[in-house]
Amino acid sequence: MSVVNSTREVHVEEIIDVEPHNWLNMKEVPAWLISLGVHLLILFMLASFTRITLLDSENAIISSIEELDDNVFKIDPTIQDVVGTAGDTALMTQSMAAAPQTSVEQQQKMQDQLENEIEAPEPIIDDQMTQPAKEELMAAVEVTGETDRPDGGVAGAIDRLTLEIAAAAKEKKLLVVWLFDVSPSVSKRRNEIADRFENVYKQLGLLDATVDESALKTAVAAFGDTTQFVTKEPVSDVKEVVSQIRSIKEDTTGNENVFSAVTQVSKRWLSYKKQGRRNMMVIVVTDEAGTDAQANLEDAILLTKRNGIKCYVVGNASPFGRREVNTRFEIEPGVFVPAVSEAGPETVASERIKLPFWGQSDYEFREISSGYGPYALTRLCAETNGIFFITEETSGPKFEPADMRDYHPDYISIRDYSSKIEKNMAKKALVMAATATRTSKRTLPTPTLEFPANTDNALRQAITVAQKPVSELDYGLNELQVILEQGLKDRPKITEPRWRANYDLALGRVLAARVRAYGYNTVLADMKSSPKTFEKKENNAWRLVPAEDVRSSPSVRKLGKQAQEILNGIIDEHPGTPWAYLAAKELDKPLGWAWQEMKMNLDPQGNRVRKPNPRFEEEQRKRNEALKKRGIKGNQPLKI
Repeated sequence: MSVVNSTREVHVEEIIDVEPHNWLNMKEVPAWLISLGVHLLILFMLASFTRITLLDSENAIISSIEELDDNVFKIDPTIQDVVGTAGDTALMTQSMAAAPQTSVEQQQKMQDQLENEIEAPEPIIDDQMTQPAKEELMAAVEVTGETDRPDGGVAGAIDRLTLEIAAAAKEKKLLVVWLFDVSPSVSKRRNEIADRFENVYKQLGLLDATVDESALKTAVAAFGDTTQFVTKEPVSDVKEVVSQIRSIKEDTTGNENVFSAVTQVSKRWLSYKKQGRRNMMVIVVTDEAGTDAQANLEDAILLTKRNGIKCYVVGNASPFGRREVNTRFEIEPGVFVPAVSEAGPETVASERIKLPFWGQSDYEFREISSGYGPYALTRLCAETNGIFFITEETSGPKFEPADMRDYHPDYISIRDYSSKIEKNMAKKALVMAATATRTSKRTLPTPTLEFPANTDNALRQAITVAQKPVSELDYGLNELQVILEQGLKDRPKITEPRWRANYDLALGRVLAARVRAYGYNTVLADMKSSPKTFEKKENNAWRLVPAEDVRSSPSVRKLGKQAQEILNGIIDEHPGTPWAYLAAKELDKPLGWAWQEMKMNLDPQGNRVRKPNPRFEEEQRKRNEALKKRGIKGNQPLKI
């Protein structure tokens, strides 16, 4: 430091003449040189530490990736040269980044290459997009074969369909095919939809479902015995469609080939769908199950499912375990005729036996709602991710959807259904027994419960007449019991609640009916051999009413106890369902019988005389005239 701070002038010659220094002697080394060396050493050490740290980091990253699943991170070979480890995007070390000269040209080249070879994604959020309403967001959730019960019947179903159409049209262009049932019973429903048709499309405009008129096309067809194409080609303006819907002619053949119609409209406009790159949906408007399921269901499902055509149905709930619904149809204003509608069953085959409820009105038990649409149409919706909208249920008891959620039918092919029941004897026995009770030749009779008895001979004669159908009934019940008991071994293997409930209800009701039949024959035989006398002189007839005392053998009473245990088990295991309801109704009346005297309007020969009813006769006259105008003959219920 003394050299540096000295004020004496130092010349070059003086430095040269100095005696050579020993460089190993640190004491003689100038201070500035020592300082320079120390700084160089520090810089060297810092550079070494930086290199080691980066190498360790690279090794840690590589090790971490190697431990992951190979299938999770797969690099596309087409872009590996661009973004791979040897590409222009390889990481730069800190020492490279700190280099005196940064290659600006190289960075620009890399940026240009990335922009040219990797397409920039479209923005996810469009600030100009109108936020959808809450109902639209809910409607956009995809469902699989859902059964929906919209409030408001047909109007509610159309409102829900509007949201479905809007959601589909937002994805891309859409073709909607409306397929109307032309049977007389659907006329009111067709007109109701026609009334709302223009409003539906106005709502779609408000929902901004389409960009332009060509984005949403509509076609209309109708079906009965044949398929009619109401619009020759899809249209954008629906005003002309409304009048065409109202002009659809009714078909009174009773044939409703709905699945053939679905196939035909799908084929007719399939090329239109593909060429226009459109979504396509078919909306069936009907109140029945269709008459061509066995012949055409699988073809309709195959065609629509393969081509992504969603199918919707605006229809009715099926009667529980029944094919037909008995109703009254207004054939003319104020004129009603007995009619039958084929609206079920909700399953592939009948799984509910047909037995009378002795001593109780049978009507309310026939018209129970299943809570589901008919099997074939509901399955068409399920297979194509559509929805079956239940707009009307039967007039009898109905059940909460929450209680019925675990009791949905098997929406599988008829072939798979047959294979399924073949694997379990209890299921097979149930279907055999249910089918046997629904054939016209095997219909089980309902016994007579009232007997004229103005004389003992009249009573004996009435009992003799009543015993014949009961012997036929007991023979049929015995056959059903034998069939069902063949499945007892496989009953514990059934896991589905619907099948368990169906089998148990069938067996429990058959056993209960057999006990009633035995007791019925016993009390009839006793009365026939020893007629009772009336306590009141004005009475002239006897009525059988349910009673606790089962007048029969111990084996029959044991059978009654088994029936009660099975039926009570159904009530406990399946509360809130049709099976529990019917089991409770079966147990509502005791299994035995007792005689009750009564007054009956009889002629001298002991025949029952019914008083004329002028109102009934007038209604019958009007019905006959209305049926005659339509060319319908006979007293059979009108098929609608």
